[in-house]
Amino acid sequence: MTDAWKWDPTLYSGSAPYYPRGRVAYPAELATAFAAQLGLDGSGRLLDVGCGPGSLTLPLAGSFEEAVGLDADEDMLAEAARLAADAGIGNCRWVHRRAEELPAGLGRFRVVTFAQSFHWFDRPRVAAAVRGMLAPGGVCAHVHASTHELVHPAIAELVREYLGPVRRAGRGTLPDGTAGGEAAVYRAAGFHGPRRFELPGRVVTRTVDEVVAGVFSLSSSAPHLFGERRAGFEADLRRRLAPAETFTARLPHIAVDLWFTKGC
Repeated sequence: MTDAWKWDPTLYSGSAPYYPRGRVAYPAELATAFAAQLGLDGSGRLLDVGCGPGSLTLPLAGSFEEAVGLDADEDMLAEAARLAADAGIGNCRWVHRRAEELPAGLGRFRVVTFAQSFHWFDRPRVAAAVRGMLAPGGVCAHVHASTHELVHPAIAELVREYLGPVRRAGRGTLPDGTAGGEAAVYRAAGFHGPRRFELPGRVVTRTVDEVVAGVFSLSSSAPHLFGERRAGFEADLRRRLAPAETFTARLPHIAVDLWFTKGC
């Protein structure tokens, strides 16, 4: 990620309704592993930063007294609230703010999570804010995972045909991709660690509708980027995916880095 790229509210504009269907849900084993690793017992509070439609917030909510999902996209939060209601999960609170606005009067938390979101933020600023929001003994968890894989080379080719060769992101571009090296950022903010736990990768089967939704769930091919050509892009995409009815993809393993406010 270059310094020239700046966040803007269109980053995931129009993606919210596609996200739950287009992304593969985190496995139930992830919540079980979190509970085992951190001794979660239903007490304390969770803050999921950049929560999207609650992809991680909702599976973890049962391990806490309250789960707070924070996101800059209001449509994502509306989708999260709908999914929580459908699942009968009543201890979630959804906060429409940018991560850079933390601590935002939200109080203290037992666990703060970043799942496929940290790279979008002013990372030093957000990491420092989060450290100050942790309760004594609290933990910041950084989830390394992918809930989406391009299952056919025609997808990337077609996106380039419509949007150009450089990766799009909101109103800007990311020619070098998103930022890495988060370990140095956490350490600079005063965190210790990490302690890592992992879950094995999975093989998933996706329908054509799920594949199409997955494409529109990505910041690099969010619906708004196509403008009036969105319907044409979708029709072309479905033609290129035909005649297959399903696709198989292998998702990589999930790794969770636990960062502590004191040496562990």
